[in-house]
Amino acid sequence: MKKIALCLLTLSIIMSCKEEEEDQQQVVKRDIVVDYPDTKKADTVTNYFGTDVKDPYRWLEDDRSAETEAWVKAENKATHSYLDNIPYRKALKQRLEKLWNYEKIGAPFKEGDYTYFYKNDGLQNQYVIYRYKTGEDPSTATVFLDPNTFKEDGTISLGGTSFSKNGSVLAYAISEGGSDWRKILVMDIESKKIIEDTLVDIKFSGMSWYKNEGFYYSSYDKPKGSELSAKTDQHKVYYHKLGTPQKEDQLIFGGKASEKHRYIYGSVTEDDRYLIISPRVSTSGNKLYIKDLTQPNSKLVEIIGNTDNDTYVLVNEGSKLFLVTNLNAPNKKIVTVDASNPTPENWVDFIPETKNVLSPSTAGGYFFTEYMVDAVSKVMQYDYDGKLVREVKLPGVGSAAGFGAKKEEKELYYSFTNYVTPGSIYKYDIENGTSELFRKPDIDFNPENYESKQVFYASKDGTKVPMIITHKKGLELNGKNPTILYGYGGFNVSLTPSFSIANAVWMEQGGIYAVPNLRGGGEYGKAWHDAGTQLKKQNVFDDFIAAAEYLIDQKYTSSDFLAIRGGSNGGLLVGATMTQRPDLMKVALPAVGVLDMLRYHTFTAGAGWAYDYGTAEDSKEMFDYLMGYSPVHNVKEGVQYPATMVTTGDHDDRVVPAHSFKFAAELQDKQTGSNPTLIRIETDAGHGAGTPVSKTIEQYADIYGFTLFNMGFDVLPTEIEDFKD
Repeated sequence: MKKIALCLLTLSIIMSCKEEEEDQQQVVKRDIVVDYPDTKKADTVTNYFGTDVKDPYRWLEDDRSAETEAWVKAENKATHSYLDNIPYRKALKQRLEKLWNYEKIGAPFKEGDYTYFYKNDGLQNQYVIYRYKTGEDPSTATVFLDPNTFKEDGTISLGGTSFSKNGSVLAYAISEGGSDWRKILVMDIESKKIIEDTLVDIKFSGMSWYKNEGFYYSSYDKPKGSELSAKTDQHKVYYHKLGTPQKEDQLIFGGKASEKHRYIYGSVTEDDRYLIISPRVSTSGNKLYIKDLTQPNSKLVEIIGNTDNDTYVLVNEGSKLFLVTNLNAPNKKIVTVDASNPTPENWVDFIPETKNVLSPSTAGGYFFTEYMVDAVSKVMQYDYDGKLVREVKLPGVGSAAGFGAKKEEKELYYSFTNYVTPGSIYKYDIENGTSELFRKPDIDFNPENYESKQVFYASKDGTKVPMIITHKKGLELNGKNPTILYGYGGFNVSLTPSFSIANAVWMEQGGIYAVPNLRGGGEYGKAWHDAGTQLKKQNVFDDFIAAAEYLIDQKYTSSDFLAIRGGSNGGLLVGATMTQRPDLMKVALPAVGVLDMLRYHTFTAGAGWAYDYGTAEDSKEMFDYLMGYSPVHNVKEGVQYPATMVTTGDHDDRVVPAHSFKFAAELQDKQTGSNPTLIRIETDAGHGAGTPVSKTIEQYADIYGFTLFNMGFDVLPTEIEDFKD
């Protein structure tokens, strides 16, 4: 075993200890020995455009080998041995549990004769579905489906639900151990009995019913080799007719060897008239087809035959289609067209593009258009003639969601939240436009004690980037505040303000939580997204680095008290930033990250990410660019990297854990100095969705404990007595 003694110096301004000599005050010295596994190196080399690239830890890509399993166990042992030395880790876990332990209830929704809602009593590992007869007292609600009964430790989760058109049958998906692979069960809603055999080997799928007869779903052929890491790039849409075995399910789209689509989704319009098929070769851009289900043996009609834009059918009124598109409209617009001749040259603008990004929905015979204005929600209501009815008055500045309901509904329920406001549910009268508070959580957190401020800072090339900074009121700008800088910056994903119990605990400790809206995201439309892709990916890292420099320059924090954090594509962000600017932060927390940029596309559905990243096989220019920032390939000898805790799950089949394994091995081999480089590998967990509450709480206690400990705190920044009782 490789042993490294870590000498961690705490802050003399807040703590001291005595040596053997009486009353001799000095800075505390803590020596911790971390026993890292001796990770073997193999002579694996791949040639890219004449350049040999060594890959000594490729053997860790084999998730089925006993050797990899032994390495995982040894790494977890070393990590937990280190974490056990953090004196306040238990106190953080207790506070997380206490704050987490409040009743959480989702917005109600109607299906058939019943009204349903999701509820968690507080610390239940998974949310439970309740129901009551529509029109009756909600207090009569009883448990309908409890995923906590699927497995005692909560590691089998609910992966999606879909009711038949009359609400008499439920199809629901389950995920085992956090995997993206699903099983679908079909239940009679009155008897709650499973009425047919379970559908298996389903991945990246919705469930869209046609009447009450059956539903459409998507999947891949089960891969040869490892189900968790083998490549899956030929998606297909099937139709499952109730009462028939899965082997008889009809293939609707996909499966042609000459035309691979990595993601294909099928959905039925609310009136059961049309089937919409949306094939994709990557996470951006789609083709679009429509099939008239009222005509026997009708053919698929092409709406869009290329993947140069993102377009989907929002709703239809008879044969009139309402499409949402970014074709010649980077911030999106709504157009109309008749289904008999639906190609772009026949489109008519219905709700034109604006300077803000559009995310529309429908409810009660109206359109609701949510716009992002500097990452904050603004919602407008339109009628079916395209006439503006009103702006929806929101409860404050933050994120609103849920403006969707069936066409016959008279009311809808929407949620509102921001970084200091726990999510509340509001009931909205669709005709008169009035909102009333429907449900507010009873949580041990007072938003009045905290504040969020949006700032704009200049990135390396002068681009203005927004960032929201949240913390306790009265914060002293002295450069000594523990700070987490969180980012994503990719795949058109927008980071909008939302409340997090874990972040609340961090801020209780006097911590700052800062979130910049980096290029590569969707906050300012397609142009903002594209500015952080492929040969422009460095813009994302530059935006993140500039955010850190802003926080330091403005005395919110300093490099000694700054942690950077992100997951998935955000894990790449952290890995690239810490290898490019290891001096900038004290702690790095890459989670389930895409960290090997030369091989990411060879695992599961990774090839579908090429729109954002490009691949090492595309060209020498693309290979050189990826090689220049790939975290696994840019860990250098003789560099002191920040204290790092990589986190991943052993069942992550989206960003396979081999990314994290290889990055941790490189860090442990090459780290100079005393900062720890650990990897925490959660068992029976995947990319994040469906993770049991108990595991989530343990993980945050470890992350926050590790972060504060490496910032030099021997005790929590706030008095521990505050957390008792």
